[in-house]
Amino acid sequence: MVVFLFLGGWGLGLAGSLGYQPWLDQTQLSLAAYTNLLGRSDFLASLGLTLWIASVSTALSSVLALAGALFLRRLVWGRRWATFAFQLNLPIPHSVGAIAMLLLLGQSGFLARLGRLAGLIETPADFPALIFDPLALGVILEYSWKATTFIGVNVLAALLALGEDYEATARTLGAGAWQRLRRVVLPLVSPSLAAAAVLSFAFAFGAFEAPFLLGQRYPSALPVLAYRSYVDVDLNARPEAMAISMVITAVTTLAVLLYMRFARRRAV
Repeated sequence: MVVFLFLGGWGLGLAGSLGYQPWLDQTQLSLAAYTNLLGRSDFLASLGLTLWIASVSTALSSVLALAGALFLRRLVWGRRWATFAFQLNLPIPHSVGAIAMLLLLGQSGFLARLGRLAGLIETPADFPALIFDPLALGVILEYSWKATTFIGVNVLAALLALGEDYEATARTLGAGAWQRLRRVVLPLVSPSLAAAAVLSFAFAFGAFEAPFLLGQRYPSALPVLAYRSYVDVDLNARPEAMAISMVITAVTTLAVLLYMRFARRRAV
């Protein structure tokens, strides 16, 4: 049923991107929407911004998740409660997280007012722009906040399943802490880390809520650009909206295929 619904939606989107709009008496298929997109500077800027957001947030959350998982594994007392606290944000929707980031990091938000009270800035407006900024820092922080937990839980499960034997053996052979991390721990947990990171990248590349609430108007992330094209009063813009959705699907599918090829090579 899931495959049927996915393929059905994908097929309708592909037909729409090729200009199939029978309600407008447009049934002739063409690549005009795709060629038009390649000539639009806002599309290219949005593509670059979306790749930036997904790549940086995935890299940042992967590093933080690995550090958090290593820390939790070393805890002797209170690891159960610390792990529970670490994954508290998992059920929180991204839209709620984005609003929280807006209230926390905005130039009229909590940190700006705290900086004003502490005398660090003269007015809340002097607080550095972390929301609606060109680098999409607020969006990246929101995705990293959520993805760190998601990746960290997967890495922690892999670490606990491995046990201490591999590191103990390396320690008896004279390997230092950095050598054990680089030559023993990272190779063993890299499949779990990579799988969770690819899923986080795909989600960040195709998600809509955070860049819509925290991102600047131009350039906007691709999902936001697709939404604005889809709700345009000019129905002739819908094929381009569908074409943008197909581009998002192609990039996320490519990321998954690259990961599968990487995982298959490691398994050989």
